[in-house]
This record gives sequence, structure tokens and C-alpha cells, in this order.
Amino acid sequence: MGCKPVLGYGGSKVRKSVLIGLIGTGIQASRAPALHQTEGEAQGLSYIYKLIDLTVLGLGVEALPALLQSAERLGFDGLNITHPCKQAVIQYLDELSPDAQALGAVNTVVLRNGRRVGHNTDWYGFAEGFRRGLPDAALDRVVQFGAGGAGAAVAHAALTLGVKRLTLIDVDPSRAQAVADRIGGGRIVVGTVDAMAAADGVINATPLGMDDHPGMAFPASLLRPDLWVAEVVYFPLETQLLREARAMGCRTVDGGGMAVFQAVEAFRLFSGVTPDAERMRRHFLSMG
Repeated sequence: MGCKPVLGYGGSKVRKSVLIGLIGTGIQASRAPALHQTEGEAQGLSYIYKLIDLTVLGLGVEALPALLQSAERLGFDGLNITHPCKQAVIQYLDELSPDAQALGAVNTVVLRNGRRVGHNTDWYGFAEGFRRGLPDAALDRVVQFGAGGAGAAVAHAALTLGVKRLTLIDVDPSRAQAVADRIGGGRIVVGTVDAMAAADGVINATPLGMDDHPGMAFPASLLRPDLWVAEVVYFPLETQLLREARAMGCRTVDGGGMAVFQAVEAFRLFSGVTPDAERMRRHFLSMG
């Protein structure tokens, strides 16, 4: 697999081809296909990116084994994985990158030479987007909602960015504790919304705010003007949380940066070609 040469008339090489898919629920508004395909075109690749929407197909995570097998049989080079499959997919893979192993979550699966290798590019995507969006944010005390597949990656990114104390809140406290134990190094504690009173900033790493999961992870009354707010949801790009936060006067960073920069690394893993990150960022922003 990888970048396969496409032979034209007489056997001449035309363009290398890459076939990718995205597995998740409620992903019809995803910008990933346009983001990957446009960069692929700019790189001289025949790059096809398909949505495999479990909601549209009427399927759940139990369909992952069959979907992975079908992707292999159809010649896919890789798959992006999103909610709610980032942790469930691991048991069906042959190998994990060090980041994916440490985080216990996968958002990128490379299919090559009969093997399925899981990677995690989410943490890098969030960190790079945050650095650009809130470069001078205070990082002493931060509250994060969500400890699922994306949440583990974002927590790792937060620590990498220099957060001194991260309070992790999840509907399943044992899941939050597992993340704290696995990657916290004593800097992550499991807590409640009370921690927001003394926080410098708050991160939403839950699916709440997506088109298919409207709402917020906490009451808007807990926002205050000196709090920065970071979002991982990027469709829609302006979630209810960001609207409420901006109305309150909070500094914010949307999920677009995470979406772009995780895609930059995934593109490289899928195709073996280093993409133009700034061009991908400009294209993402041009989509409105």
C-alpha cells in the first residue's frame, strides 16, 4: 500500500494514489476530506478521503472489525478514527506507536504490508493549535472536561505545554483516574466543577458541542472574564461553549488548530509525503 503509482496509457506513471477513510459518528460536517484531498492535489497525489459515518450506516463500535477488514480488502492506505472509536479500535490493531501506547487512544491507523499500526496525532494537533491561539496563557491551574480518546491526548498535550496542575473531570471518574495514573506524573488530579473557581483556563475535550451532541459540559454560569477557554470540537467551529465564553469576555481558542495540525501529521503518516502545514491551515480557515 502507501503511495501507489497509477499507470497511464502505455505504462507511464501518472500520479501516486492514496485512499483514506474516517470512521466515527455524526461526521457528515467533517472538513477532513477537503483538507486532505486539497493538500494531496497540491502535492501531485491522487488522494481520496471517504467518510464512514456510523450514524448514517446505522452501526456502532461493534462494527469496527468488519470495517477494518473491508478497508484492507479495498486497498485503503489508512483510516482516521474519531468518537466513539478511538479506544475501542485498539484491540483490533497489530501495533501501536509510543504515543498511542502511552495515551491508550488512536486517531490514525496506517494499513501497510498486511499490518494495522495505530498512531495518535491528536495531542500534537491540540498543542500546536493552543500555542498559536493562546501563546501567553497562564498555565498554573487548568480544568479539563473529558477523559475519553481525545481527552487523554489533550491531557498529554496540556502537560507538554507546561500546565502545572490539571484537574480532569469525566462522567466516568474511573476513566479520568486511569488517564491520571497512566500519564499524569503527579500533575493530574481527578476532580469536580468546583475546581473552576481557581482555574486559569478550561478545556472541553468532550464531544459536547458537536452537531450530533449539542450543549456544554458545564453550566455557563461558571465562566468568568479572566478564564481562557479551549475547545477541541471543530464542527461547528463555533460551539455553544465558545459563544458563551466570548460573550463573557473570555479569551478563546477553537478546535480548528487541533483539526489542522493532527491532520498534518496524519497526512504524512498515510502518504509518506510531508505536507505544507501553513497551506493546510489557510485552506481550513477558508472553509469558513
